[in-house]
Amino acid sequence: MALAGCPDYFLHHPNYQEKVDRSTSHRSPNLMGSGFQQSPNRTSPNHQDDDVDLEALVNDMNSSFETLYSHTDSSPLLHNGHALLPGLHGHRGQVPAPLRPCSLGIRRSQPIHVHAVRRLQEEEQQVRPASLPAIPNPFPELCSPSGSPVLTTLQPNQASNTHIIKVFGEDGTGKVVEVPADMTARDVCQLLVLRSHCVDDNCWSLVEHHPLLGLERSLEDHELVVQVQACMSSESRFVFRKNYAKYEFFKNPLNFFPEQMVALCQESNGTIPPSQLLKNFLNSSCCPEIQGFLYLKETGRKSWKKLCMFLRRSGLYYSTKATSKEPRHLQLLSDLEESCMFTVTTGRKMHNAPTDYLFCIKPVKVQREQKEVRMLCAEDEQSRTCWMTAFRLLKYGIQLYQNFKIPQQRKAPLAPFSAPVRSVSENSLVAMDFSGRTGRVIDNPVEAQSAAMEEGHSWRKRSQRMNVLRSPSPLHPSSLSSVIHRTQLWFHGRIVREESHRMIMQQGQVDGLFLVRDSQSNPKAFVLTLCHHQKIKHFQILPFEEDGQIFFSLDEGTTKFNDLIHLVEFYQLNRGVLPCKLKHPCTVIAL
Repeated sequence: MALAGCPDYFLHHPNYQEKVDRSTSHRSPNLMGSGFQQSPNRTSPNHQDDDVDLEALVNDMNSSFETLYSHTDSSPLLHNGHALLPGLHGHRGQVPAPLRPCSLGIRRSQPIHVHAVRRLQEEEQQVRPASLPAIPNPFPELCSPSGSPVLTTLQPNQASNTHIIKVFGEDGTGKVVEVPADMTARDVCQLLVLRSHCVDDNCWSLVEHHPLLGLERSLEDHELVVQVQACMSSESRFVFRKNYAKYEFFKNPLNFFPEQMVALCQESNGTIPPSQLLKNFLNSSCCPEIQGFLYLKETGRKSWKKLCMFLRRSGLYYSTKATSKEPRHLQLLSDLEESCMFTVTTGRKMHNAPTDYLFCIKPVKVQREQKEVRMLCAEDEQSRTCWMTAFRLLKYGIQLYQNFKIPQQRKAPLAPFSAPVRSVSENSLVAMDFSGRTGRVIDNPVEAQSAAMEEGHSWRKRSQRMNVLRSPSPLHPSSLSSVIHRTQLWFHGRIVREESHRMIMQQGQVDGLFLVRDSQSNPKAFVLTLCHHQKIKHFQILPFEEDGQIFFSLDEGTTKFNDLIHLVEFYQLNRGVLPCKLKHPCTVIAL
């Protein structure tokens, strides 16, 4: 029986043909929809025994019933729940005769799809990809959404959200690292420290290097590496190296911000406390200002122009009229949000710069365009450091201080249980007396000095006896003293003076940063390269022979040492003839 709401339901009746004819004769013509076509009679001479298009037939039936329902609000129901046709309400006890399947030219076992089922299947196909089968969920109560009967399967592009970056060491070796999209520069450094078995002293940094432009900068610890790589060209690379000056301005702010360059110091006519100076930079409500003269390279030319510039939170400005600060005389050179400050590594001669202290401001999205880079040049290293440090503080603000505090907060819980921080050299230089059965610490400094002198004399006598015997052992003291320093991280062999300058500058130019190298003028001597007050100085280490033994000294033989390791350890604890103690070794790590 083809009833309302169930067009594909057919009921077999023995007198099907007769009842179809009777019901058709009683049905009014207006009950037939325009889209509903009657089945041809089998007795018609023009009838062809062909199969009927089932989907077209069902669609026509559905449209006809929808047309019929539009003329009435309600339909009486039969006892079996099927709706009666609206046109037959007045005929009591009469029910429209069912349509016999054989009259439609179809077999009774052939399925007919219902629109509701079809729509349900389409919705399921939209939710779940057709290529991935449904996986039964054995634990629906543990999944989200709750009660989900099917486990969701990720597409291949959704299953992994990782990216590939390549990081190079200072020796040119590279390492491929797989990182997630939300991995910061600090996390990448921590990963490389663990893989390279380095000492984690929170001084490592990831450097963004552009060889075509000759620019580089250290990434901030909170920057996302994947986002930075997206703005880099194919020739650019990441370099893993030390940077001792990354947060040095929090420890010694007065060394980074001269009074003549800070506007607040000039307005107050006095020295601002270091803590207050940093608060002014970190506080967003304050408006600190760095001012001074810089050389600006003119766009498209090789000439430079000296201008008075002002660095504020809103950007870097230069005055078009001498040192005037009036708004009508200030011209915006670059904003802070969409730009980064880089150090120029190509040198003074290439850019025809007036001094060696070059730096530049490059928009973040610029990759190779040299014209978009604004080249600047400072009078000295202190001035350049002040501009670049102030640029970082005004751009990132309190975020830099949080980056500085994170390593200290990690070590804070261990502070009450740890011993005072002392260097290995300081712990090893303790006077001991082993003359008895058990050793004891010599507390009396006079006794300790005499014990040291006695030990030194006995060591020299043993070395003299070994020299007389001419022992071929590779552990001979004279042979060890000449090669043992080559195993240290601060020793860099035969590098030229310019190369030592470059390494010191790349790793921060902080007080106490040092390295030891072979001397070019004297094959038997060495050179100590030391940074102090952002200036690089060189001290020659000369060999001295006494009683057949070779010693090394920095002060023309006043203080002598058996090898370079003893010499470095001594000046790490004592300044001596140096302007400052040796604090930070300049190291090169191979990845």
